[in-house]
Amino acid sequence: MSLPKISVVTPTFNQGKYIEATLRSVHEQGYPNLEHIVIDGGSTDGTVDVIRRFDDQIAFWSSEPDDGQTDALIKGFSKATGDIFCWLNSDDLFVPTTLMEVAAFFDSHDEARFVYGDSQWVDVDGHFIKPKREHRWNEFVWLNDHNFIPQPSTFWRAEIYREVGGLDISFDLAMDADLWIRFAKVTAPIHVPRLWSSMRFYAEQKNTRMRKQSLEEMGRIRARYRLGSSPWADSIRSFGARALRIALKLLSGGYPPAELVRHLPRLVGRGSWETEQAESDQGSAH
Repeated sequence: MSLPKISVVTPTFNQGKYIEATLRSVHEQGYPNLEHIVIDGGSTDGTVDVIRRFDDQIAFWSSEPDDGQTDALIKGFSKATGDIFCWLNSDDLFVPTTLMEVAAFFDSHDEARFVYGDSQWVDVDGHFIKPKREHRWNEFVWLNDHNFIPQPSTFWRAEIYREVGGLDISFDLAMDADLWIRFAKVTAPIHVPRLWSSMRFYAEQKNTRMRKQSLEEMGRIRARYRLGSSPWADSIRSFGARALRIALKLLSGGYPPAELVRHLPRLVGRGSWETEQAESDQGSAH
């Protein structure tokens, strides 16, 4: 197997509590063709001291004020020279076999350009909360229920990032969702049913604190691709997408029994797009 160069970009700002575990999860992979780029927004909490301890393993890092997480990611990817791109926020973790499995998948699937695996939620101390097993790509579900692609378990070929124009600086919270749907318009997203990351879930996360803005940004993305909108049509689409999402998750083994009991009432309740996404969105580390 040939080993493609994998560029991992880590944006961070005042994440001294978590960043060492994140950096270890990248470098303890033992992946021999790794390019790790860390972009810090001028942290004052000891984050930079941790980064310096990994100086001989990180291909490039900087620490200076920036315009937020999306700006940091754009800077990071502008430095990336790998064949495969991804980003890992500084409060999340790769599982030990991630990069080798990703490399093997791309090596054996020449047609694959954009892939996502499964994830799991962990708490502030890294203790397991529950699995986040996903299903195959479905644009109707994605547009009308929520962005179900787990960001830290998502990888893509470098050329597609350039083809679609990269990240959009106008998105501060839904920058991943905006990128995913633009990828999906030029290539078929592929789900790989393997655990590739652990996402921390805690109240201080950016997407949790700024829920209103997150929903507004996702609304902008939806409006770009959906034909027509009215309260009646939106309600019908939401119901259909929610039902299909539950069916697809069941078929993929994504719902343990207790989770299924919790999600079924949403078929007649408030849109799971607003409730489930509040739980499953990746919290910002910047």
